[in-house]
Amino acid sequence: MDGVREASEIAPIRAGLRPRRIRRAALDFLFPPLCISCRARVVEPHSLCSECWKDIHFIDGPVCQQCGTPFDVDPGSETTCGACHLKPHDFDIARAAMRYDEASKPLLLRFKHADRLEYAPAFARWLERTGRAMLAETDLVVPVLLHRWRLWKRRYNQAAIIAARLSRLSAKPWDGMALIRKRPTQSQGAMPSAKARRRNVLGAFRVAPNANLKGKTVLLVDDVVTTGATLDACARALKRAGAARVFALTLARVVRAPSADI
Repeated sequence: MDGVREASEIAPIRAGLRPRRIRRAALDFLFPPLCISCRARVVEPHSLCSECWKDIHFIDGPVCQQCGTPFDVDPGSETTCGACHLKPHDFDIARAAMRYDEASKPLLLRFKHADRLEYAPAFARWLERTGRAMLAETDLVVPVLLHRWRLWKRRYNQAAIIAARLSRLSAKPWDGMALIRKRPTQSQGAMPSAKARRRNVLGAFRVAPNANLKGKTVLLVDDVVTTGATLDACARALKRAGAARVFALTLARVVRAPSADI
């Protein structure tokens, strides 16, 4: 009897899936899914073809326990890089899905500046895979906010778009307005050094008065991390407002040589 009851419960679900599969097949026939990078035919919408996929350097190996910088060799778990050892970050843990290099840079720049928002589903999936362990402990997903003048010029905040999709994928609540950018800052990419980056965003963020962060673990979402100065500035503001821990998850990370200014 239990088997009959179980089959009767599953049958409507399967029946409901059939029309969806038919609609999906029809759409794929009329509008074949294309690689988000080179526009070649692919099997799944919002994905990369095999040629483009092999060019992306996803960060899957050993990394710094705090900032997520990849190591060339595995030094063992709980190991931090030299930069984090000398100057720990204000965030607790940061991870990135891929390296920021010649393969990933065009994708990120098109998404950020050229209205290529169709990249967002793939990017959110990559973030969910990379940040699964952090998401399990996360109470709230928060994007790094643009200043209102830059938002008006760009028309959208790329970090908020992927944070919202990540929230849906992970079933974690998100708040796109928890952080407030108090003043406009120059582009971090234009800063000549790590010290200049830290100075550029010093005191640039605060938490909205109605945001309830007390005792919560917050996951910050952004597109690219270089030195971590922006994530640090956001983490300080979130912790001052009562957040217990701040994790950070980005699409890409600039990986510098060990001797570089970090």
